Amino acid sequence: MRAVWLREFGGPEVLVPGEAPDPEPGPGQVVVQVAAIGIPFVETQIRSGSAPVPLPVPPIIPGNGVGGTVIAVGPEADPALAGRRVVTSLGGSGGYAEKAVAEAAGLIPVPDGLGLNDAVALLADGRTALGLHRSAEPRPGEWVLVESAAGGLGTLLVQLALGAGAQVIATASSRRKLDLAAKLGAHVTLDYTEPGWDERARRATGGAGVQVAYDGVGGEIGRTSFGLVAPGGRFLMFGAAGGSLTDVSSAEFLRRGVDLITGRRLFASPAAMRALAADALAEAAAGRLSPVIGQTYPLARAAEAHAAIEARTALGKTLLIP
Repeated sequence: MRAVWLREFGGPEVLVPGEAPDPEPGPGQVVVQVAAIGIPFVETQIRSGSAPVPLPVPPIIPGNGVGGTVIAVGPEADPALAGRRVVTSLGGSGGYAEKAVAEAAGLIPVPDGLGLNDAVALLADGRTALGLHRSAEPRPGEWVLVESAAGGLGTLLVQLALGAGAQVIATASSRRKLDLAAKLGAHVTLDYTEPGWDERARRATGGAGVQVAYDGVGGEIGRTSFGLVAPGGRFLMFGAAGGSLTDVSSAEFLRRGVDLITGRRLFASPAAMRALAADALAEAAAGRLSPVIGQTYPLARAAEAHAAIEARTALGKTLLIP
């Protein structure tokens, strides 16, 4: 089968198309004919060797989140899974390929009426967005700040906040991205690469600040977002797209009376993560949540997809299509 290999850490060019043996399912496993592959930002950091997570040992076929059709079922797995449309996580590798081995217990059925591309776009970002939203519980009339509001996750957070009746301040790094956030319904759009964006955000709230801030960027931008949270508000820290997590001490949270919600609080177990992903798919099938797929690339052009994500030119979710 065709696959993409990572044999050393480095720039996008280290993602090299090649061949790999067709996988065989072991006990409790299935083989999925892959129709779409999601690329979260953290995979660009893993490829470069800079991710704030344990790194794999090359050579590997990278990729974690895929969707497709079950074409083979191993022993101790339900034979009825054959032919099912599913999405699944793979434990961190094996996804950039035409076929992938997955644990049968980790499969999430794709509801009728929902396309596989949309389902894959919601696998990681959908569960994260729902987990964040349910933890923050934005209320009607509250101000909600969404960083990277034009990304795969940010676009979902904007939709969920608006659905709860909140007022949304969307931040991003270009006019093109801010236009997308405005099209989704954000009340205020701000370029966080411009000096004074936080002052404009505070003025939009009448000087009170925001009640909820979703921080997936970290670094100085995350620190500035924290400064906008009103006493009694909620600050949700879940990413480091800017290179590092937001550096705020526990004492500062206590002094300001701001509740810190981290990724560890959101996802207590793999089962909880799968349940959130299934809920996200159900919301999309019902028409209440719509992933924004900004661009797709053939599998062999995985390096180009990574380059676009790193250059911050990608909108919404980026998918590879075998």
